[in-house]
Amino acid sequence: MKVLVVGSGAREHAIVRSLSLDQTVDAVLAAPGNPGIETVARCEPLPGGVSDAAGVVGLAVSLGVDLVVIGPEAPLVAGVADEVRAAGIACFGPSAEAARLEGSKAFAKEVMSGAEVPTGLAHVCTTVAQVEEALDALGAPHVVKDDGLAAGKGVVVTDDRAEALAHARACLAKPDGAVVVEEYLAGPEVSLFCICDGTTVVPLSPAQDFKRVMDGDAGPNTGGMGAYSPLGWAPGGLVDDVVARVAQPVVDEMRRRGTPFAGVLYVGLAMTPRGPRVIEFNARFGDPETQVVLARLLTPLGGLLLAAAEGTLADVEPLRWSDEHAVTVVVAAQGYPGTPRTGDPIEGLDALPGEPAAYVLHAGTARDDSGALVSAGGRVLSVVASGASLAQARERVYAAVEGIELPGSHHRTDIALLAERGEVCV
Repeated sequence: MKVLVVGSGAREHAIVRSLSLDQTVDAVLAAPGNPGIETVARCEPLPGGVSDAAGVVGLAVSLGVDLVVIGPEAPLVAGVADEVRAAGIACFGPSAEAARLEGSKAFAKEVMSGAEVPTGLAHVCTTVAQVEEALDALGAPHVVKDDGLAAGKGVVVTDDRAEALAHARACLAKPDGAVVVEEYLAGPEVSLFCICDGTTVVPLSPAQDFKRVMDGDAGPNTGGMGAYSPLGWAPGGLVDDVVARVAQPVVDEMRRRGTPFAGVLYVGLAMTPRGPRVIEFNARFGDPETQVVLARLLTPLGGLLLAAAEGTLADVEPLRWSDEHAVTVVVAAQGYPGTPRTGDPIEGLDALPGEPAAYVLHAGTARDDSGALVSAGGRVLSVVASGASLAQARERVYAAVEGIELPGSHHRTDIALLAERGEVCV
């Protein structure tokens, strides 16, 4: 099987890495990829970008691939998966209609209501007056979400009403701008990826990610600064419960609507005192959780994704998982999550402490005119390490992070620290 992975981030690097370890996969290609992906797969340019459906289809046809895996959310919402399937090529990723579960927070709430999924109260607002009314009705902490895609930075959670209003105004100023003002859901968060083929749901192992930029969950939201898996503190039966009460009902509801969901249904949960509640859905693998979940998956990834694309997940054998713990830490550029500084040299990757238990996945990297590796985005690298315990995995990942040189970079030092101490509880 020849597989084409669309995207250029650390999530795609993790997917490519796992596919390259699958003996049923003869060749892995990536478009456009990045310098890290290039070490394990052939990278092809996408001049029109990842959301250029004609470009993706043309490349897939010319390469003769058997499966296309679409990593980021933007091409899914733009309908790239629809065009790939229309060309007769198997595609892992939902249709544009199904990807609205991520593309519109308001639509996701509508589907959750129809599927009777436990979630927080929400008000969809298109005017500042409606926002003010919703903020007063739900009280602080205020949760204001951009209705559309925002690369993980469209959410503000704050006790400051003025800050919440300012974020809402910025979102409403966009064409067709809308925001969702939600009830704050207290409790530790869990990310659960569910592989779906439109009918059947196969859950992966849960992970927890860290959205805030600084230690202690301080500072603004980011696309994610780190993650770990498994979750030793999570209640037994959590995954089965979430599949039964959330993922399967949503997949059933989407099929009933005539827009079946095939791909990854990313369920973002808050473990509240009233039980798990859905914070949000995404229509693709999450970044950085994918880095730790795939680090522990022993079942070959290619066959699993192909089964989802072809509607045969019901025939897949139970997934196999490593008993090891995995932690990933994001090394971010100076200025992130604001405007990141780019073009800084990256050194220390050739002799990473802790290899092979520790390794680096590239996200915002590029080669300069001389061929040197430089930063080219906000989240530059994901450093991943595994260990027999969470403490060992943390020790290894931070040793590896300390071996990397990137001027002005920053990272969180407390990824999975509370879990290691046994201080995460529901």
